[in-house]
Amino acid sequence: MFRSTALALLALTSVPAWAQLEGVIDVHVHTAPDSRERSLDALEAARMARRYGMRAIVLKNHYTHTASLAYMVSQVVPDVAFYGGIALNRSVGGVNPIAVEHMALTTGRLGRVVWLPTFDSEHNHLTVAPNPDHVPIVRDGTLLPEVVRVLELIAEYDLSLATGHSSPAESLAVIRIARDIGVERIIVTHPGSPLVRMSAEEQRQAARLGALLEYPIGLALPPAELTLEMLAAQIREVGPESVVLSTDLGQVLRPVPADGLLGFIDGLLKAGFSQSEIDVMTRRNPARFLGLE
Repeated sequence: MFRSTALALLALTSVPAWAQLEGVIDVHVHTAPDSRERSLDALEAARMARRYGMRAIVLKNHYTHTASLAYMVSQVVPDVAFYGGIALNRSVGGVNPIAVEHMALTTGRLGRVVWLPTFDSEHNHLTVAPNPDHVPIVRDGTLLPEVVRVLELIAEYDLSLATGHSSPAESLAVIRIARDIGVERIIVTHPGSPLVRMSAEEQRQAARLGALLEYPIGLALPPAELTLEMLAAQIREVGPESVVLSTDLGQVLRPVPADGLLGFIDGLLKAGFSQSEIDVMTRRNPARFLGLE
């Protein structure tokens, strides 16, 4: 009896920390090539994900689509699923249905996510930094026709929608219309961040409408104004069943995405989240968002 118990304890203590990433999906990773400086390139991120046994990664670029990059990386590192997407900032023509359709049709059909405008959003322009090239999605409380057309394409090509840096009111309006159009998979991009500032009640409302809520560890790393404890409290208030954990990493002078995700999971476990809650937020819900189950 003592021997079997001792062996079991030894097995538990010898499990490497990175085993926490086995089967995990990160839906928000920034890598080179990019027009911004990044701490690692897509192949480095891919090899690290393979080493840690991750299931999938979504490569994000604010200014060009990443479906082609996901296809090329998947040819070199086939053990992990790689997906790309398009952020509808000014560099791709703003809310541009033609760009969305070509992204969806790119070789391999690995373009999976459409982000509404991020740093070029009108909300960002009005609340964070003035931007003469900002891209509106709503006028007089109504979604612009090109936004509706993009939502129709997302439904037609079975893509996933992310709200980008839209305001809380814009995000809720988009979610409602998208669901009516037939968009099945929606995520609110870092709702608790200073770039969005969606209240807990607004997040719960988004969840009731059928959306998931993305919480990246990047929000709690310097020079961010949030802390891991604050993120944990926000997640608990909203409920893990509606949350997707991600990294939003790849910036210089910050942890590489895999290390950041390990730290995030470790911190949440120490904050009292159960392993089953972590599994929901890192495995089940991201898979739902990408249409993998």
